[in-house]
Amino acid sequence: GHGALINTYMAGLARSVRLFARSSSSNAALAAPPHLAKAASVRRRLEEQVLASQLGGGEQRIASQHNRGKLTARERLELFLDPGSFREYDALKAHRCIDFGMQEQVPPGDGVVTGHGLVDGRRVFVFSQDFTVFGGSLSESHAEKICKVMDQAMLVGAPVIGLNDSGGARIQEGIASLAGYAEVFQRNVEASGVVPQLSVIMGPCAGGAVYSPAMTDFTMMVDHTSYMFVTGPEVVKTVTNEVITAEELGGSRTHTRTSGVAHLSAANDLEAMSALRRLVGFLPSSNREPPPVRETEDSRARKDSALDRIVPEDPNVPYDMGALVRRVLDDRELLEVSPSYAKNIITGFGRMEGATVGIVANQPQELAGCLDIDASAKAARFVRFCDCFNIPLL
Repeated sequence: GHGALINTYMAGLARSVRLFARSSSSNAALAAPPHLAKAASVRRRLEEQVLASQLGGGEQRIASQHNRGKLTARERLELFLDPGSFREYDALKAHRCIDFGMQEQVPPGDGVVTGHGLVDGRRVFVFSQDFTVFGGSLSESHAEKICKVMDQAMLVGAPVIGLNDSGGARIQEGIASLAGYAEVFQRNVEASGVVPQLSVIMGPCAGGAVYSPAMTDFTMMVDHTSYMFVTGPEVVKTVTNEVITAEELGGSRTHTRTSGVAHLSAANDLEAMSALRRLVGFLPSSNREPPPVRETEDSRARKDSALDRIVPEDPNVPYDMGALVRRVLDDRELLEVSPSYAKNIITGFGRMEGATVGIVANQPQELAGCLDIDASAKAARFVRFCDCFNIPLL
């Protein structure tokens, strides 16, 4: 599109410069026309800005990110999206703050990489926060970039995936940063039930950086490197005099087992991106489309003699409902949602004859499969999602 036109135009200018240089070689004092020299200067500055946006916070901070066992924002997108499919939005957009000396630090991209790409050939819109730039904190411009991809996702009917690695609002921008969060939250509400919204917590996220993921359809966390809390352990200690670690306060174990805020967890960034691709594969692009259908060699006529033995004759004897469900589904594949929270009920996605189905099943191995408040809320939330996106329930 525009990029190709610009490249063609600039290549033409470069040829003109070379031709002019050859034609004037006999007169060393003769300089290039001002408009050609200016075009070359603009080209150089543009290339420098693009390179700076790709480096984020610089090589030293990227090395620090790697030393923590974390990938950079762009590396995560490369793993998540189909090779060569990413198209970036607003790569050179920068913040507009001039308070507290912020005008001295104006990195292009402003700490978030946004755009769209493909997952198994299907369009998705993404934003990936860059912790190497101001700790991934959200500014007014940062929020505008996120809102733009969310608006585009609703317009064309495609999932929104957020890779969150942010310390929250950028304090230097004050109310403008908080207003940016309000715009993001508004779009979370507008997109709810319209396009799937998926979040991955990939760093220490606090304050506004976790309110938005908590409003999305599914949230994933990375063990030992990601945290979700309204405020950190230091503030908790100051206010309540309670000493608590970040892992205990808002680690993946806490939110996948106790609070239920997070639905899935992964051992590292690589595993998280693989699991995220798998989850996207079960979901329709929007509420206007049917769930995806995949080819399968698992025949509907397949017989499984184990089904005659899994359920015991004695109703007081527990059994594993998960094993039974897997034997009914295509290729025995079940992606459980919230597998470690409210274990007395199973929710998740599978396929039958290649088409996505939602699973809701009592688990006799936990509390005899009885419903309590957590299990009821877990199942109801899952059923509402399936209802919004035309996914049949088993």
